[in-house]
Amino acid sequence: MQVIRSVTIDLDGTLLDTVPDLAAAANGMMRELGRPEFPLDVVASFVGRGIPKLVERCLPDLDAAAVTQAQDIFRRHYAIENGRRSTLFPGVLEGLQAFRAAGLQMAVITNKAAAFTEPLLLATELAPWFGFAVSGDSLPEKKPHPLPLLHACERMGTRPAENLHIGDSRHDAAAARAAGCPVFIVPYGYNEGDDVQEIDCDAIVASLAEAATRISNTGKVA
Repeated sequence: MQVIRSVTIDLDGTLLDTVPDLAAAANGMMRELGRPEFPLDVVASFVGRGIPKLVERCLPDLDAAAVTQAQDIFRRHYAIENGRRSTLFPGVLEGLQAFRAAGLQMAVITNKAAAFTEPLLLATELAPWFGFAVSGDSLPEKKPHPLPLLHACERMGTRPAENLHIGDSRHDAAAARAAGCPVFIVPYGYNEGDDVQEIDCDAIVASLAEAATRISNTGKVA
């Protein structure tokens, strides 16, 4: 077992329930385009690979150029809605407190665009807990590519094997595995309909609080 010295955490679906904000922006876009709105649970099924994929899933009948134009409409609405309705998932604050008490560095790894990541972290008062955030457009690649995790480890001065990644989807698990990081998955997030039991990970944890408990006694993934 490897001693854990840092923790990287996914944002949407792991730290925060952001679907209400995303749904408000998506439905604002749909209204502007003269199309019917989506129920909250349908928008939740579209979340997981960033705004371009969410908009594409909202508008499957449009060509690539039209979807790109629609992304601009979505972003305009999301800039207004971002952080207004998002809430912490149960156990998040307790987990962050435990990680900090253990002296672990923490960073956010998200596929959300940087223009929305920082305002969301500030609006939900999560920003002070993290040294930095790596967003979907911060680097040439995003999850499930390992680059965001490798970049975060380099910034924190930890080896990938010493960094625990926590996410909610197969993209988080794939990125962590490719980077050489241990990975925990939470079952409550936005996993695009996947059965979390089938995701290749080191543990499925009910909350960040449980994740912290699993490494608190030894400082290792167990």
